[in-house]
Amino acid sequence: MTTERARVLSRRELNRATLARQHLLKRVSIPALEMVEHLAGLQAQHPTSSYYTLWTRIAGFDPAELVDLMTGRQVVRIALMRSTIHTVSAADCLAWRPLIDPVLERMTKGAHGKGYAAADRDELIRIGRAFVEEQPRTFAEVGAYLGEKWPDAQPPALAQALRAWAPLVQVPPRGLWGRSGAIAHTTSDVWLGKPLDADPSIDAMVLRYLAALGPASVKDVQVWCGITRLKPVLERLRPRLVVFRDEAGRELFDLPDAPRPDADVPAPVRFLADFDNLLLSHDDRTRVISKEWHQWRLSQGNMLWGGLLVDGFGRAAWRIERTSETATLLISSGPEPKDALKAHRADIEAEAAHLLAFAAADQDKHEIVYA
Repeated sequence: MTTERARVLSRRELNRATLARQHLLKRVSIPALEMVEHLAGLQAQHPTSSYYTLWTRIAGFDPAELVDLMTGRQVVRIALMRSTIHTVSAADCLAWRPLIDPVLERMTKGAHGKGYAAADRDELIRIGRAFVEEQPRTFAEVGAYLGEKWPDAQPPALAQALRAWAPLVQVPPRGLWGRSGAIAHTTSDVWLGKPLDADPSIDAMVLRYLAALGPASVKDVQVWCGITRLKPVLERLRPRLVVFRDEAGRELFDLPDAPRPDADVPAPVRFLADFDNLLLSHDDRTRVISKEWHQWRLSQGNMLWGGLLVDGFGRAAWRIERTSETATLLISSGPEPKDALKAHRADIEAEAAHLLAFAAADQDKHEIVYA
């Protein structure tokens, strides 16, 4: 086993290590597909979330690059980690969906199980797959169609059951920059022309997580993917990893050659997407975002706010509001004092102008407002 005598990593050291492998200390010039895979997928409930995730990490990112990957079927939108929609490469879709099946099963049963309890699983899969493979269908169409077979069930629950039991991908134009469309689904088998991997590797998946979001505890990995009882996997991998502890004494695993910069390495202002995995993929999120900020985000309900990193930590939130002529970038200090960002305004506004030029190039006027 390779160790560093279980050295304790401070919160700032953990922060800089995670930001380094997330390419948030410096933008890089790499293909979008390579970044999607490096980040182990992009959480993407909102159609544009993935574009902001890539923009804040890739120098000169052009949204058309991701559009081409989606329409070219090299990247797909599918329910994966934590049973949430993710943008992933075709290869990761096929390799990871079988591993995430128990998560989708558990979470769908908990939320919708009573609504589809009367349906026979095998028959629902057979009928539902044939329906969406004939042509892409919306959940409303799927639920109504399956409801004819099981009239005592709830149509939305039947559609959710099919999503849990069959690998449904969202097809374009859903998820395309500057376009909109119904959320229509078909199976990954049809869309990608290949079946799911017959022998997927959970070890490989965990190593990919560590490359993107480590150093991490067993609980961190489980929170990221939703798969439980991963301690034996980390124990099996232990000889290939380095081991640290955080300031609370939790054991952290990492790849030996992963970047771990000094705590005092500068971290530039960065705007994160509303569903950036950086804010969602650890049990202890304080390496990036305080408990107060996490609670504030939860309290916003359906109002989507992206995160704003200042000196590497979540210090504000942002969203864009539009009129016919003006795109306004709202910046909220959330639970912090209203003047908390005063010393950093020049850097924030320079990056905000960059963001508006990317997100609202079609708007005649851009404004930055502190809410």
